[in-house]
Amino acid sequence: MWNRRQLLKTLAGAATSGLIAPGILRRRYRLFGDSAAEYSQRCIDLVTGSVVIDMLAPLSINGETQARWGPGLEHFSDADAEEFLGSEIDVFHIAVGVGGRSDQEAHANVLTYIGTYNSLIANRPDVFMRIDSASDLEAVHGSGKVGILIGIQNSTHFRRAEDVRLFHGLGQRVSQLTYNSRNRIGNGSTERVDGGISDFGVSIVEAMNQTGMAVDVSHSGDRTTLDACEVSSRPVLFTHSNVRTLSGGHPRTKTDEAIRAMAATGGVMGITGVRMFVKGDEPTTVEHFLDHYDHVRDLIGVEHLGIGSDIDLHGYDDLPEEQAAQLRAGYKDSYAFRDKIDIEGIDHPKRCFDLTEGLIRRGYTDEHIRGVLGGNFARVLKEIWAA
Repeated sequence: MWNRRQLLKTLAGAATSGLIAPGILRRRYRLFGDSAAEYSQRCIDLVTGSVVIDMLAPLSINGETQARWGPGLEHFSDADAEEFLGSEIDVFHIAVGVGGRSDQEAHANVLTYIGTYNSLIANRPDVFMRIDSASDLEAVHGSGKVGILIGIQNSTHFRRAEDVRLFHGLGQRVSQLTYNSRNRIGNGSTERVDGGISDFGVSIVEAMNQTGMAVDVSHSGDRTTLDACEVSSRPVLFTHSNVRTLSGGHPRTKTDEAIRAMAATGGVMGITGVRMFVKGDEPTTVEHFLDHYDHVRDLIGVEHLGIGSDIDLHGYDDLPEEQAAQLRAGYKDSYAFRDKIDIEGIDHPKRCFDLTEGLIRRGYTDEHIRGVLGGNFARVLKEIWAA
């Protein structure tokens, strides 16, 4: 049986040879029955021919969907699997902000979280594989499986430096130093005081460097972000963030100074499609989202750009009303939520095709686009994991 990637390549080839008449002259093809969107053959070839890595994309943020799947994915259907495979995203970095009322509770909660994902992967090896190494990044593309990269959007579970090796052994490969608030390591982006990394935090970063776990500061405050770039001996990642000068000053985005500091470490920045991080007012469109790619490219180079959607396949605006309200209630007013969180056009399972078409419109070369789709993150993760 053919998988979705093989089918797309075959259809594109047939259209090129004249076996499929519609769209030949325009060389644009409607590929998906649930959408009227058309994509160029260049876009199709780039997406299906590249290792696509989304450095922040949970399998689902919808509690109803999670309940339907079941705790062991026993009700994860063929249609569910096809939706993931059809997205053409090879690797999902599934990090969320696991924490607790104490470091000890956070430690236990993250053990449970990682254990749950290890169980899901073990229960459904026909669909998922865990991404642990550079060889896994190379093997997942074309395998017919979806790669799961285990990360955590907080590091409160590291009670001492030795815990980094413990969690690495369980499969964690990325750790965000802080979420939005302060912890023992440093400060989050919405803290009242912009403090930097503590002595304890330095020991954690050093342990992560030695172990081969990626340092992520997407939600960290400005001083903590800059400190991480100074302290870390390995590349620092912004797995999912945006440019502050374009966002209207949102605290969850990164200054040009921080972006330059990240680039100096050899890191990569994944751009999110979260509406209030992209632009401070309406209208907010795909073109404003693409402006963030252009800004980072012009500031530090396209080799430092990647994808960090910060949504699952369907986005926040598809959440049931009660869940959406609960999500918004968990953040400070400085998050400045608006009626919608997602941006139309990149809030669906096929969003990598739309991003690619946008980059083509903006004049990016094929080599640049392959890097954005996943090549840049693959390169830097291989370097970090080589410890």
